[in-house]
Amino acid sequence: MIETLYGLDALDTPRAFFLALLIGCGFGFALERAGFSSSRRLAGVFYFKDMAVVKVMFSGLITAMLGLSYLVALGLIKIDQVFLMPTIYGAQIIGGLLFGVGFAMGAWCPGTAAAGLAAGRLDALVFLAGSVGGSIIFNELFPVIGALYTAGDQGPQMVYNSLGMSRNAFILMFTVVAVGAFWLAEWAEKARTGRAPYLGTPFLKAFSLALVAIAAGLFVLSPVSQTASAGIPSSAQVTSEKALLENVDNARDHIEPEELADRLMAGQADLVLVDVRSSAEFEAFHIRGAVNIQIAQLAETLQPHRNKGLIVLYSNGMTHPAQARDALQRLGFDNVYILTDGLQGFRDRCLKPVSLRSEPVPTKEAMRINAWRAFFTGQPQQSVSAGTDLTVHALQKAAMPGLVDGEWLASRLDAKNVKIIDLRPQPEYNTAHIPGSLSLNVESLRGNLRGVPSMLLPSSMLAEHFSMLGIQQSDVVILVSGEKFHDDTLAGMALERVGHLQYVVLNGGYATWLREGRPVDAALPMVKASKYQAGSDTDSFTIDYQALAAMVNKPGTVIIDVRPAEFYTGSKSDEARAGHIPGAINRPYTEDILVSSNKVVSLKPAEALVSAYAQIIPSKNMKVVVHCRTGHQASQTYFVLKRLLGYTDVSWYDAGWTEWAARLELPVVR
Repeated sequence: MIETLYGLDALDTPRAFFLALLIGCGFGFALERAGFSSSRRLAGVFYFKDMAVVKVMFSGLITAMLGLSYLVALGLIKIDQVFLMPTIYGAQIIGGLLFGVGFAMGAWCPGTAAAGLAAGRLDALVFLAGSVGGSIIFNELFPVIGALYTAGDQGPQMVYNSLGMSRNAFILMFTVVAVGAFWLAEWAEKARTGRAPYLGTPFLKAFSLALVAIAAGLFVLSPVSQTASAGIPSSAQVTSEKALLENVDNARDHIEPEELADRLMAGQADLVLVDVRSSAEFEAFHIRGAVNIQIAQLAETLQPHRNKGLIVLYSNGMTHPAQARDALQRLGFDNVYILTDGLQGFRDRCLKPVSLRSEPVPTKEAMRINAWRAFFTGQPQQSVSAGTDLTVHALQKAAMPGLVDGEWLASRLDAKNVKIIDLRPQPEYNTAHIPGSLSLNVESLRGNLRGVPSMLLPSSMLAEHFSMLGIQQSDVVILVSGEKFHDDTLAGMALERVGHLQYVVLNGGYATWLREGRPVDAALPMVKASKYQAGSDTDSFTIDYQALAAMVNKPGTVIIDVRPAEFYTGSKSDEARAGHIPGAINRPYTEDILVSSNKVVSLKPAEALVSAYAQIIPSKNMKVVVHCRTGHQASQTYFVLKRLLGYTDVSWYDAGWTEWAARLELPVVR
C-alpha cells in the first residue's frame, strides 16, 4: 500500500518540500505549455473565444478523480491517506467571490501568475504581488475575520451521499458531464471564432469514449459500491458522526499542551498518555509518562481504559491522532482526546525556554514554564519536609528518579517496560537474584578519561553498554544493590548522563527483598540488544576542576566533601596529597545511611536528612558541589540532595580528590 506524506504526517519535512518544489515546477511548466502564461488567452474564456481554462480544469479533475479511484479500488492506497477538503460554506463562498472578481479583473490566479512571471509578463508580477499582499493582510486581520474562516464548517462532504448515489455512479455521471463540457467548449469556440481544433475529430471521440469506459470500469473493480445505499451512512453511523461533530464543535476532542502538562505534573492517576509514533521515534524522545502504542493496536490495548478516566493521543502533528480518535469514538470510546498541535506544540508551548520566546513572558507564566521544563526534561523540584516518606509505595506512582520499596517492585515484575539491574558481585547474583534481573558490574561504567582513572564513561559508551543490556528509552530501570547504596547511585549517574531519568532505587537493596520473603531464582534471562541512543546535552551536572577552582572561597557556593573524616582532615591519605579543598565542608556519605544487624543498607528517614543538610546548606536554591575521591560515594550525596530532598542546583565533581590532589597548582588545606 502507498503511504502518502500526508498519511505519514510528514508534510513539514525536507523531503516533502523537495517533492512539492518539483511538482510545482512541473505544474508551472504544464501551465505555460497550455498557454496559461498569457492573460489575454486566460481572459478569452469570458468571451467564449478561448475555452482552454475550462478544458484544462475538467481534464485535471477527471484525471485526478479516476486515478485516485483506481488506486483505492486496487487497494494501493487508502482514502485516509489523502487529505479531504472540508466544506466550509462561509469561507468558500466569500473566498470564491473574491477569487472570481480578481480573475475577471486581471485574468490571473496565483498559479498562472507565477507561470506568467516566469515567462516575463509584467502584469503577472503585479497580480502575484497583490496575492502576496492579500495574504499578509489576511494574516494581520485574522483576529477580526477569524470567525469567517470556519463559518459553516461541515467537514469533508461527499456529494454522492447527498444525491443518494453510489460513489462509482457519481464518478461515471461526473465523467459524462466533463466530456459534455469539453464538447460544449469546442462548440462555443467554433460559434464565436469559427475555429474548433478538436470538435468532431477522431481524437476527441476516442478520448471521450476512453474516459467514459475508464469510469465505468470501476464498477467491475469495486461492485460493492454499485448500490446507492453503499454510499449512504446508516442511522447508527449518522448518530455517531453527529456526536463526533458535536464534540469537535464543543472542543471536547482535544486538550491543550499546558493543561496536559499540569495534569501530568499533578500525577493524575486516570490519565493515559499515548504516543502513536513509531517505536524508534518514541525511543528518541517522548513526553514523560507516555506509553507507545501503534495505531492498529489502540482499540485492543486501550479497552481496559474505555470510558474510564482520560486518554490523550499524540504524534508529531495532529493528523494521525485525529483519525485514531475518530475511529475510537466510533468504537464506543467517549474519553479520547488529541493533543493540540501534537508533540511539536508541546515542545514549543511548554518546553521552550523563556529566554528563547519571541514575546515577553509574565513572571507567573515563566514560573510555570520553568516548572514544566524541570519536570519533563529533568527532575521536578520537590519540597521535602521532615516526616516525609521518601520511599514510594506500591500503589503510588514512582517519582523518577527516586526510591521505591519491595512492594512497588513486586507489583511490576511482569511489566514489559521494566528492567531490573542487579549491581551485586557476580557470584552473589549467580547464586540467586530477583526474577528477570540482569547483572551489572558498576565498575564497568567507569574508565580512564584524559589521564584520570575511575571516571564515568562518556555518554556514547554508556549508551552502547545499555544497548547490550537491552534497555530502551521507554524502560523504567530499577537499580538493586547489595551492601553499597552508592553502587545504585553511581549507576544512576550513568543513566542520567545519557538522559535516562526513568530510574528508581530499591531502598534496602536485595537484602530487604530477601528479608520480605519475595521470589528469587538463578535463571539467566534472555536479552535482546537494543539500540539505545543517548540524548544530547543531557549532562549538565558534572563539573570539572577548572569550574570548581573558580568557586573556591566564593560566597554563594557550598562544597561538600563526602569522604570519611580522616581523609578530609589529612590524617589519612591514599592520593598524591592529603587534606581537602579550601572551604569545603565534610559530611561523610555514611552519615546518610542506616545499616541493620542483618546488613540491610537503606537511607535514613527524611526527617534526619532534611535536618542535617539544612544545617550546612542555607537554601535549596544555593549552588552545591559534591565530591569524594573518585565520584562513587559522592553520587549518593548527589542523589539524596537533587533527587530526594529537592535541592535545585547540585553539581558532581566526578574526578574528585584523585585529580585535585594530583594537580599541584590547585590549593589544598589540612
